[in-house]
Amino acid sequence: MALRKIVTEGDPVLLKKCKPVEKFDARLAELLDDMAETMYKAEGLGLAAPQVGIIRRIVVIDVTEDRSGLIELVNPEIIERSDEQQYGTEGCLSFPEMYGYVHRPKTVKFRAQDRNGNTYEKEVSDLFARAVCHECDHLDGRVLPTYIEEPYEPKDDE
Repeated sequence: MALRKIVTEGDPVLLKKCKPVEKFDARLAELLDDMAETMYKAEGLGLAAPQVGIIRRIVVIDVTEDRSGLIELVNPEIIERSDEQQYGTEGCLSFPEMYGYVHRPKTVKFRAQDRNGNTYEKEVSDLFARAVCHECDHLDGRVLPTYIEEPYEPKDDE
């Protein structure tokens, strides 16, 4: 495993629509491992492939406090969104100085593949749903600044 450089604001790769993964091989497994290591090192909750300069539909997420709940989403698509909304703060590893309040669905159901190409579906809520929406937006070239409704200034002790 290796740390990858996180692409930041101003890099055009962040605004590109990602291509589906077609080959489920050792290179994909290595990328998923590298992305997870990079996300954990940066203390993020999720990381999408374009954030490390790869234009493929790949996401890693772990919203657990003890960092034991890693989930890999290859070719994810959100197939259901609840009408009920949540409103909360978001940040982004690619926009490290930017935080803001964003509306997201309270619950989403998504379909994705694992590193071996097996398709699965999962319904998630709250912070996990927020992370899925945020990371899937990255795969379509949509980034946090376009969603912020109100800026948020974190305190030094947060």
